[in-house]
Amino acid sequence: MAHGSTRPTSRDVAQAAGVSQAAVSLVLGDKWRGRVAETTAERVRQAARELGYRPNLAARNLRLGHTRTVLLVVPALTTEFFAGVYTGAARIAAQHGFGVVLYPSPEGIGPARDPFASAQAALDGVIASSMAADALTAIHGDQLPLVMLDSDPEGSLGAATVNLDITDGVRQVTEHLLGLGHRRFLHLAADIASWTFEVRARELATRIGQVPGTSLLTVRAPITIEDARDAAATALAAKGPRPTAIICDDDKLAAGAYKAVRRLGLRIPDDISVTGLDDLALATAIDPELTTVRLDAEQFGERGMQALLAVLEGREPTAGDIPVQLVVRGSTAPPSTP
Repeated sequence: MAHGSTRPTSRDVAQAAGVSQAAVSLVLGDKWRGRVAETTAERVRQAARELGYRPNLAARNLRLGHTRTVLLVVPALTTEFFAGVYTGAARIAAQHGFGVVLYPSPEGIGPARDPFASAQAALDGVIASSMAADALTAIHGDQLPLVMLDSDPEGSLGAATVNLDITDGVRQVTEHLLGLGHRRFLHLAADIASWTFEVRARELATRIGQVPGTSLLTVRAPITIEDARDAAATALAAKGPRPTAIICDDDKLAAGAYKAVRRLGLRIPDDISVTGLDDLALATAIDPELTTVRLDAEQFGERGMQALLAVLEGREPTAGDIPVQLVVRGSTAPPSTP
């Protein structure tokens, strides 16, 4: 047993749990499955927690020949958002002597070629966006210590999940527009089967459905400016009362909505309000500047890497979603017609 200020060792954990040091290494290195009973593994983890034991990653590296390398699996780098995620993850990794290899899924979403002969041999862990889950399976990254980003905590493949508070972001947007007096909404949704976009649609429908006299039309488009423009133009030209606000799942979709509105000879925000979600550089490049929700991509990456370090060290990662913030700019105003 460790006393005073002496740092507890794996021998202390082994004695407390009544197992061998080899068993402690297997359990805390997450290599125990099939070699150590689950009840024994839990006993080792409990002993490590009670003693405040943390594995010496540097020493373990030398023994196991690990590369201190983490793979960050993201969709294709079509915006700067995932570049920010990488920057944040790499910053935390560097502080702990790890490197981060960025692996963009070639098709954005879908199967990907294995970048390593064996990911398990070359890597210590994986951080992956749920939008690249197929790529993750293809490279067998789900067989390594894994942290999922933007992923349903209930059904996650990972040992931990890290999420932005997208639900609250949608709430902020909806309350802003309802507060301005909008009641007829067009949801320009990302045509991507991903949990983060399902959350947006569900929260939006719930919030708007709570207010009498509202209507919500949803159209889907891939996240390109051209596809968003075409989908929004078709929806706005349809018969019946025109929506007074377009709520977009993403800033690129909002840029496409701007083009559709202008094509129909309408003005933003005089005739129609538009909102985005991300706060990319694009949001202030378009005119009027876009009301959107700021997602802190670098903090997202930092928290992802911190969570993976916790998993590797047998600790519980920090709980709680990352806060997001509505940024009100020139693209929203009260509706000109009730």
